[in-house]
Formats: sequence, structure tokens, C-alpha cells
Amino acid sequence: MKQKLVIAIIWIFSAVAHAHVSADSQLAKNQGLALYNQFKAITAVPYLKAAAESGDHEAQYYLGEAIRKNKKYMTPEAMSAYEASALQGDIYSMIRLAGEKNDLCVAMGNCPKGRKEPGVWGKLALDTASVEAAKGNAEAMYLMFIVTGDDEWLKKSAENGYAYAQYFLGVSYREGRGFFLLPSNRAEVVERLLKSSAEGGYPQGMLAYGAILAEKKDLQGFRLWNEKAAETGYATAVFGYGSYLGEESSEFGFTYDPVKSYALLHLLLELDGGGGMPDYVNFALPEIAAKMTPEQIEKAMVFSREWKATRPPLSFFPDKL
Repeated sequence: MKQKLVIAIIWIFSAVAHAHVSADSQLAKNQGLALYNQFKAITAVPYLKAAAESGDHEAQYYLGEAIRKNKKYMTPEAMSAYEASALQGDIYSMIRLAGEKNDLCVAMGNCPKGRKEPGVWGKLALDTASVEAAKGNAEAMYLMFIVTGDDEWLKKSAENGYAYAQYFLGVSYREGRGFFLLPSNRAEVVERLLKSSAEGGYPQGMLAYGAILAEKKDLQGFRLWNEKAAETGYATAVFGYGSYLGEESSEFGFTYDPVKSYALLHLLLELDGGGGMPDYVNFALPEIAAKMTPEQIEKAMVFSREWKATRPPLSFFPDKL
């Protein structure tokens, strides 16, 4: 009886410890992804590495991405991260590995025993995505498009609700892809796709659909989707929305709110890892501040902290591939 009790206690403490490890790993992953999406790949690496070591395949993929982008080439460490991820069935990692035809060991024909060549990873990516697409996975359908180049998979992905595919296809049609009997037919399809992408939560889709509404003089709709996109943390949308609020006479009908405008633009100054956002902010902020009292600026700083604490992290939402 006493032995069973000891085993039970060990099991409970083991389960609690595992839960803490999982929670810590998730926190590290979240922080790493937030930094990566802010173009701070170097800073993201330690967090992604901590999550990757716990076996998280998505963290392993992004660790590979961060290392590869930092070094400007595929390092052995990046390759190992992708391989660990791909061996768990991560299709994105398989696609990355399939594209590494210039890897030195492949060129020399002396890859370590057990290392799969790019062609093998390409076949695995195709097979894995095909199985998932057959189950109705819209994201896998998009990956089938990436692997095969067949536009029908892109259309299927969009039709099945993958918001990024809807945006990608809508923008492609807008720029001339595909054949339409009448220009009005093209415009209708583009609007439908971007509306679906926006409603599906994709920030760039929100801004693109908002722009269509603005062209149709639906300024209320334009304001709505700009605010919704800003709420996601999309840096471009936060800058645009904040700038509109700082205009005393807004072309699009935004209510003048210098406190909120200053707060949102000031928040963007943390995006100093790439993308040039601080340059834009430092150009716009002084003009807004010049019309504010010290009390308003102090209030804006409080609002900025509250916004950051209650919204998703700022992000440029770079494409995953």
C-alpha cells in the first residue's frame, strides 16, 4: 500500500513538472514567434531554440528560418532544425529541405548516412500534403499549390476557407492572373476573395478589402476594416489607423483623436529590428505631438501600455514560406 502511494506521488509530481515544462516551452515559443514576426530574428533564436528542444515542430521550423535568415544561408544548425521538424510531419520544413539543392553535401555526394536528399523531401512534402488535403485541410491544399505549382490547388484552398490563399489569389487576379471575360467579372471575384480573407481574419486581406470599399465610397466600411486590422497587431495597419486618427480633417471620416493617435504610433517604436517602421513614426509623431498638451501625451502613454497589454503582439505578418 505504501509503495503504491509513493508511486502515485511520484507520478503526480512528474505530471506537474511536465506541465510546467510544457507551459515554459509554450511561453518561449510565443515570445520567439512574436520577435520573429517583428523582424527580430536574432533575438528570437534563444526562445525558439528553447521551444524547439521540447520537440515543438513549429518552433523547430521557425528556428531554422531564423538561423537561415540571420546567416543568409542554410547552416548545419538550421538544417538540423528543419529536419527535426520535418521528421514530425511538418510540411513547411519538408518544402524548405526540398529546396536545398545547393547544399554542399548534396553537390559533393557525401551527405551523412541517413540524411535525405532534397528530392526525397520533396516527395514526402507532396505525399503528406496530399493526404491532409484529401481530409479537407485548406492550408494543406495551399501547400499542394506550392509543391506542384498547380493553380487549381490554390483555388481549392481559397474555396475551402484558407484566408491567406484567398488573399493571395485575390491579389493575383487583381494584378492580371487568370482569364475573365469582362473586367467587371474580375473585379467581382477579387472583391469576393478579399472580403472572405478579411472575414477569415487575415490582416492584409482586411486592408485590401478596406481599400476596395474606399474606392466604392463606403468610408464606414473602410474605417471598420482598418480598425479591425490594427486590432490584430498588424504593424502597417496600426500605423495607418494611428495616422488617420491624428488628422484634424480626415479624408476618410476618422474622428480626430490625437491621444489615441500618439499612443498607437509611439507603440510602433519598439519595431526596431527591421522594416523601417521607427523612421516612419519619427517623421509623423512630432507633428501630432505639436498639437497636444503634456497631459494629453501622458494620457497617450498610458493608453499605449493598455493597448499593448490587451492586444496581440505587433507583427509584420511575414509569409510563412
